[in-house]
Amino acid sequence: MAPFDVHLVDGTYELFRYHFAVPSHVTAEGVEVAAARGVLGSMLGLVADGATHVGVATDQVIESFRNDLFAGYKTGESTPPELFAQFPLLEAALEAAGFVVFGMVEHEADDALGAAAVQAAADPRVGRVLVCTPDKDLAQVVDDGAGIVQVDRRREAVYDRAAVVAKFGVEPASIPDWLALVGDTADGIPGLPGWGAKSSAVVLARYGHLEDIPDDPGDWDVAVRGASKLGAVLAGARDDALLYRHLATLDLTAPVMADVEDLRWTGPADHLEALCAHLDAPRAAERARRLAADRA
Repeated sequence: MAPFDVHLVDGTYELFRYHFAVPSHVTAEGVEVAAARGVLGSMLGLVADGATHVGVATDQVIESFRNDLFAGYKTGESTPPELFAQFPLLEAALEAAGFVVFGMVEHEADDALGAAAVQAAADPRVGRVLVCTPDKDLAQVVDDGAGIVQVDRRREAVYDRAAVVAKFGVEPASIPDWLALVGDTADGIPGLPGWGAKSSAVVLARYGHLEDIPDDPGDWDVAVRGASKLGAVLAGARDDALLYRHLATLDLTAPVMADVEDLRWTGPADHLEALCAHLDAPRAAERARRLAADRA
């Protein structure tokens, strides 16, 4: 059997993206469904474009184990209620359409994407793993040797190792360290004062990881001496930086598929039409049936 590609999609990001990109659609039952319909159509479009093995990761709750580690970590407080209510709708619609959904509770969708990417890449039947999300933290699993790339579907951009280095200035393995220093406002990681994207990249390009950066700036390599004024900041907040890195590091033990073949799209379930009726999306059901017939 020829190697096949695996598409792993950030369903949480897609739901947010469609919520703020498409007009509202409230059903006769009084339920907002526009974003869920948009994501369902997008996933069927992925199949129409040739995807054979697809997994979609979602956050059943916004909080995760990271909230127990750091009080400032992101919560769901700012999520519009009409958007949050569409998460279970989306999961039900995707599963009815024949997609495998990784619904996360203790972990985050990003953890599931990372865990599934590494597991899929280790399977000799897999050619490439395409992690479909623009989230910066997923760059840490990009691996040319394993065939893992990151894809920003909206910008139609593919990031291999060279592209990650060109974008961030560091190797994929250093992305959690980079986020620890720079911060990540989307996740509530504050970073360290004064450590910007450029200075963090310069230092990590030389040392790789936080623990390898000398405590005494006087011991820094001449190539990064220009950033040594920030050494005192790091020395005084190294424990904070290590915590932030832990927050930015994907947990690759997140529960995902048992076998990569579980992700093969074989068509919708019998109840898709009924579910799509509640979403005012009968054409989505028709499209799924046509795609399945074409694959038969």
